[in-house]
Amino acid sequence: MAEQKTKILIVGGTGYIGRYVVEASAKAGHPTFALVRQSTLTSPTKSKTIDSFNKLGVKFLIGDLTDHENLVKALKLVDVVISTVGHDQLADQEKIISAIKEAGNIKRFLPSEFGNDVDRVHAVEPAKTAYATKVKIRRAIESAGIPYTYVSSNFFAGYFLPTLNQPGVTTPPRDKVVILGDGTPKAIFNKEEDIGAYTIRAVDDPRTLNKILYIRPPANTICFNDLVSLWEKKIGKTLERSYISEEQLLKLVAESAPPLNVILSIGYSVFVKGDHTNFEIEPSFGVEASELYPDVKYTTVDEYLTQFV
Repeated sequence: MAEQKTKILIVGGTGYIGRYVVEASAKAGHPTFALVRQSTLTSPTKSKTIDSFNKLGVKFLIGDLTDHENLVKALKLVDVVISTVGHDQLADQEKIISAIKEAGNIKRFLPSEFGNDVDRVHAVEPAKTAYATKVKIRRAIESAGIPYTYVSSNFFAGYFLPTLNQPGVTTPPRDKVVILGDGTPKAIFNKEEDIGAYTIRAVDDPRTLNKILYIRPPANTICFNDLVSLWEKKIGKTLERSYISEEQLLKLVAESAPPLNVILSIGYSVFVKGDHTNFEIEPSFGVEASELYPDVKYTTVDEYLTQFV
């Protein structure tokens, strides 16, 4: 008899990164459930996502984080819970924790992380508060004794690479480029589909139990200066580079309105402080995805940029 695949519930599955996780789960053959509000199923803005989930055989469970009873009911149908809720709902994940405690059957919880490793950041506001909320959720999971995996996927390629991290534009620069800091700390850029694939591979892997899964493929680990050089080579042009010092950047963060201040404060953490790569992954707390799953064919930064030439 074929072994029954791990049943997975995704909370926040119609969101930016959530839909890639749902798709990866369904495509890998896991019985896949998405917790959605009734209004989401009929929302015109979500119809394309809902259709694609239906085609993949995803089962919809109606509920939200405020409905404890329904949440517990949903959890009892699955083995693993993945939260991909957005910024505004990070703190509400405490409700998932209490539902997991009550349900008593969940083998692993992956909270909404999908960015920097929040225990190893040098952040300023407003990013600092968001990271602190994620840290609080980590500690709550650990003190509840819930088995976990935290996914540190670093940058979403789709956010940063189409513009080479130039705020307020829609295409990559062809004349001038602004670089945060001195351009030497290495950052990591991963395609969203690959983040989904690695996340799903980790859900029932004993090697990722109670560990941080870092998605840090060598070919996607690149400093800002080299990223610009790579782009210059593709378009056969040299860009005029201007650098924003740490001091100037902190001033910009303080003076900017949302969402720019959020973007700049994350940029400060990664491009100035080097928070993606300024520490070694120790076996005591973490594992690296491309080493664990060499068969996952990830898209490299080089390949990704080719589409914009």
